[in-house]
Amino acid sequence: MRDEEHRSDRVEQLISALRDDNDALRDHAIASLGQMGLEAVPQLIGLMADEDAVIREAATSAIVRIGPAVVDRLIEALEDEEWSVREQAASALGKLKDPRGVEPLVKALKDKDGAVRTAAVWALERIGDSRAVPGLIEALSDSTVREDVARVLKKIGDARAVDALIEGLMGNNWMVRRHAAEALGKIGDPRGVEPLIESLKDEDWLVRRNAAESLARLGDKRAIEPLLPLLEDENTIVQETVEGVLASLGWKPERTT
Repeated sequence: MRDEEHRSDRVEQLISALRDDNDALRDHAIASLGQMGLEAVPQLIGLMADEDAVIREAATSAIVRIGPAVVDRLIEALEDEEWSVREQAASALGKLKDPRGVEPLVKALKDKDGAVRTAAVWALERIGDSRAVPGLIEALSDSTVREDVARVLKKIGDARAVDALIEGLMGNNWMVRRHAAEALGKIGDPRGVEPLIESLKDEDWLVRRNAAESLARLGDKRAIEPLLPLLEDENTIVQETVEGVLASLGWKPERTT
């Protein structure tokens, strides 16, 4: 019993140290709480609701140090009433990269709080599991996270996302268009060819460049004619990219005599 009391006091002391202004002391407390194991988790989850973001993040770091044993507790915390607890739980699941977190994090993509949804997208990016793809596709319509979602879909590179990425490529968000133009080349599905050709006329130079690079990856010679005007693009990076792309597609400039 004395031993239990001693450990409980130790947890309390370390929790108090998380509030210290001294970074080294706080880091020591995070590491020590991580070694305390599951008994420290309830208090640490409580601190995830602290009004001070530094304390919230310190508590999350300590929980992550405990390791895979905390995953179930974090999944429960995704249902907490406090948005900040849900946000930190999502962040911690991402740092742990445990596949058990995928389905609960996909559910969190529909959380009423934007910060929680953003943290869930980030966590799913860290885990990189293709089971998240359908939920991420749905989240492309969420204006708060759609730019991040497009980036994650690009990273995962799953063909199920092609139709949604084509829609994003034709949409009005330039960041989504940039990611979508790159993603369609990475995925390598021929459905991307015509939309990418259309995107060679995009007002954003990086969309044009990414579309050109993706067309090189897709290797479809239909792209040659639409690419030619970009040899005189207003942006020199686009010009240089297109020269390389045309060469990869087998185009040779006509020699003037």
